[in-house]
Amino acid sequence: MDATQLWKQLTPDKRTLAAEAFWADEDGADQQIEAMALIARQHRFRLKFVQALPRAKKVRYLAGLPSMPEALAGRLLVSYHLAHQRPMLGAFLDALGIAHEDGLITSDPEAPIGADRVAPAAAALRGSFPPEDVELYFGTLLSQDPDTWAALAPLAAAR
Repeated sequence: MDATQLWKQLTPDKRTLAAEAFWADEDGADQQIEAMALIARQHRFRLKFVQALPRAKKVRYLAGLPSMPEALAGRLLVSYHLAHQRPMLGAFLDALGIAHEDGLITSDPEAPIGADRVAPAAAALRGSFPPEDVELYFGTLLSQDPDTWAALAPLAAAR
């Protein structure tokens, strides 16, 4: 499943949380411009009008988009996880023995990460966090880096 498909499956509340995190991200200027252009096209607004909107309206418009480019959907998912799911990210990376700072990987892990490591870490995560949050995280990892996280694919497919 790609990031666009994951976006389509999010609840309205999670879409809103993702959009809020996305607009608050100071490092996402390029993709924020892309998002404003997409909002302008979808609603037949001028880009300058969208740029001048308050953040709350940009959040609402972005969260309401039914589909979007893969890269933008991926950025929204990553923004959501970094803003709202850091304890889960950290717990999973700790279980895998991957170096991180508060859930953010600090150096590229050896790719691919074997099923012998992923399966017990995934089981531990499922026992500690809501299943829908875990599945969204695993889907996000797979959509961002399918080579490194290939061992998650059969675990996600089995749910």
